[in-house]
Amino acid sequence: MTVIETLLATALLAAIPLMLAATGEAIGQRSGLLNLGVEGVMLAGAFVGFVVVEAGAGMAFGLVLGALTGAAFGAGFGLAATRLSANQIVLGLGIAVAGEGATGYFFRERFGSSQPLLEAGMSRPFAAYADIPMIGPALLEQRWFVYVALFLVAVVGAWMRFGRPALMLRAAGESPFATEAAGVNVTRVRLLAAVAGQSLVGLGGAALALVEVGFFTPGMTVGIGFIAIAIAMAGRQRPLRIALLAIVFGLLRGSGTAIQLTDFNVQTEFLEMLPYAGVLVLVVLMGRQVRLPRALGTPYERESRNA
Repeated sequence: MTVIETLLATALLAAIPLMLAATGEAIGQRSGLLNLGVEGVMLAGAFVGFVVVEAGAGMAFGLVLGALTGAAFGAGFGLAATRLSANQIVLGLGIAVAGEGATGYFFRERFGSSQPLLEAGMSRPFAAYADIPMIGPALLEQRWFVYVALFLVAVVGAWMRFGRPALMLRAAGESPFATEAAGVNVTRVRLLAAVAGQSLVGLGGAALALVEVGFFTPGMTVGIGFIAIAIAMAGRQRPLRIALLAIVFGLLRGSGTAIQLTDFNVQTEFLEMLPYAGVLVLVVLMGRQVRLPRALGTPYERESRNA
């Protein structure tokens, strides 16, 4: 492949974990929940998925377990935020720290100082049609999960925009008291949003370890979880906009690989910093257009309304 083809192919692959995590976070934000623990949930999903695949399970099974791990974190976060009215900021930061610490500890307990790599590959269903210059290798020579992830994001985007579930989700984040008065159980909506959203976050973490890099190392997300929170806000909780921002991140990340294939002498630290700095600049520029749900991060207590 040429440098441009390598850049495009790498960009799409690198965008998938962030795209899934940010889309999952957007579901929670739309319902009024703000989980700053995306980083920890991604690491947990990545670790669980990696361990089971390294033990001999299939890639698909590892990805599913990563999603279920995220769902478990989402259930815990949702119950604490809705039933116990816990502070969502403190709760999310606790999940982030706990996720990073726990995965690091169990990884060292399981593997010691070694760094195992996954040998199992993933099929590329459209590789035979990848003869189109530039676009072909980037779009048609990807692993099968890339297409599954894009399909999931599209489905979630439609689900969050059309129909009664979309209206209930938006209403729970905008005006929970009026929504409850209309006969909708806001607590249930938020709890289900937390479980569904964080399952995508866990799936994004598993995709990072199993699909993109093929290994797990403690702290491997290196801030992707916090970038996911930022682009979920900047994208106004709309999966299409989130996907575009994630692809920008992937392009900036892939540019490092492309530059290394050329004769340019650029410091590795700069290449590693480039995608994060670029996305943060883009988020700041889009900041004036950001509109967050009015009840985002605010606990909802049915008793307080009755009082």
